[in-house]
Amino acid sequence: MSESQAHQLPRDEAYDLLRNPRRRFAISHLEKRQQPVSLSEIAKHVASWENDQPVEELTDQQVKRVYVSIHQTHIPKLEESGIVEYDADTGQVSINGGARQIEQYLPESEHRSPPWSLLYAGVALLGGLSYLLVRFVASATTAGLVVGFGVIGLVISVALLQHRYRTQRTGRAEEGVRS
Repeated sequence: MSESQAHQLPRDEAYDLLRNPRRRFAISHLEKRQQPVSLSEIAKHVASWENDQPVEELTDQQVKRVYVSIHQTHIPKLEESGIVEYDADTGQVSINGGARQIEQYLPESEHRSPPWSLLYAGVALLGGLSYLLVRFVASATTAGLVVGFGVIGLVISVALLQHRYRTQRTGRAEEGVRS
């Protein structure tokens, strides 16, 4: 077993960490900020999300209720797992390198991913425009074959890029493979 595998977060532990929406939201907020954030800021943003209200409209009670659970339960659990670092003296929380291990278990909507559907739509649009150009302007059979194979090549290229991205992000060759 390599050193990186020895420190790898077990899947069950990752799922346990992500089971709670407050922890998921805290991880997401810290990843977006990419700098240390105070516990009170995390609590305000979690309370804002839970109550579907802007931070400015939250009551002290709404923020306090979230702050207590973030401080006593969620941040310590994330710190113990190596996902975040918490400085008790300053009250600052920062995302740790261990967060990359948990990112693979987040739903697609909760982490940054290239807009694959837009890439495929762009290739389809390019293919359609190319077809119209060949059909009504060039009208040569050879040009049609070249355009057709070009579009097929683009679709295959985007599919290979998507596969490579997922493989690098998850460390697995296929989406269905269990580690």
